[in-house]
Amino acid sequence: MNQSLYLDYAATAPMHPKALEAMVSVMESEYGNPSAIYGLGSRAKKRLREAKRGIAQLMGASMEEIIVTSGGTEADNLALKGIMDAYASKGRHLITTKIEHAAILETCAFLETQGVEVTYLEVDQEGLVDLEALEAAIRPDTVLISIMFANNEVGTLEPIEKIGALARKKGVLFHTDAVQALGQVPIAVDALGIDLLSGSGHKFGGPKGIGFLYVREGIGLTPLVHGGGQERGLRSGTENLAAVVAMEVALRETCENRDAGNAQKRKIQQELYTRILEEIPYCTCNGSREHRLPGNLNFSFAFVQGESLVLTLARKGICVSSGSACTSGKDETSHVLLALGKSPREAGESVRITFSGQETAEEIQFFLKELREAVERLRQSNVGYERFLHSCSC
Repeated sequence: MNQSLYLDYAATAPMHPKALEAMVSVMESEYGNPSAIYGLGSRAKKRLREAKRGIAQLMGASMEEIIVTSGGTEADNLALKGIMDAYASKGRHLITTKIEHAAILETCAFLETQGVEVTYLEVDQEGLVDLEALEAAIRPDTVLISIMFANNEVGTLEPIEKIGALARKKGVLFHTDAVQALGQVPIAVDALGIDLLSGSGHKFGGPKGIGFLYVREGIGLTPLVHGGGQERGLRSGTENLAAVVAMEVALRETCENRDAGNAQKRKIQQELYTRILEEIPYCTCNGSREHRLPGNLNFSFAFVQGESLVLTLARKGICVSSGSACTSGKDETSHVLLALGKSPREAGESVRITFSGQETAEEIQFFLKELREAVERLRQSNVGYERFLHSCSC
């Protein structure tokens, strides 16, 4: 099979051509250290500031509020560890959800070994946080609420504006992991009441290994990385200028073309949603139908192991995933789907399909055909499926 179809954009996106061009240009001509005081260094520092200003402006923030990191995972670590240490005198309580990315959940697990008490909120069957439960969980010693903007597995969009308003009302800081949402939905940090926000360049067409943490002016933060004092002393180490510039270009291009891109994603999303449910029996769509990222679908196919389906499609040149890319390959059941009330069997039967909106009608037809055939072929080798069909016919 010569045809290849990439449908795993939630894992990573190819670099935007303009971002790649900008990155190569900087590597060739602006190789100076931004901390150096001579001309080459000064030019590099200027480019760094311009790139950070561009990222900030896209969220209604200021340049000084952007801290460059190596990606979303480091940004999440810096946010949670940095805040809980800096505000230890106020309290040692943090609130998050059971469906967060591993970068949040593993950081929370570490913080618990350091004496921090963490409340893990339940979500409903669509993956949405209950605002009343969140408010009830806030205590006098609560320092931080960390709830993701959009879930990486099922695409559910959380009520961020209401969460931000509640956090402000209660005098609690609010961090959101926006790695999946950034570039796909409008984000204005002030209007949404966001105090800290994590972003990762490779999710929206920038390079891998670069990200940032937005930290609202006036908020204290204990650094994780010590050294030369770069990034206002919050993240030491020589900045990866070429990657930062490329990240800004990719984010700007994505945001400028967001409306048209999302329209295409929703069109494909609707077609896939309707046809998969109509053409493949015994499957369900996971996550919220209404509050969902464009370009994200997650299905459970009864009597089909998700990883087996991924591998079967891969042999046809189709790239999808079973769960988060950061946990794929591990022998773990999706904690997200379990939190949505799915059984371990149903969670193990899930596949995530994420797309760019640039897929052609022919590619969609190719995918649907191969998906139908793969599901049927895998079910035919499942004794449980044969028993199920027999019981239905009795």
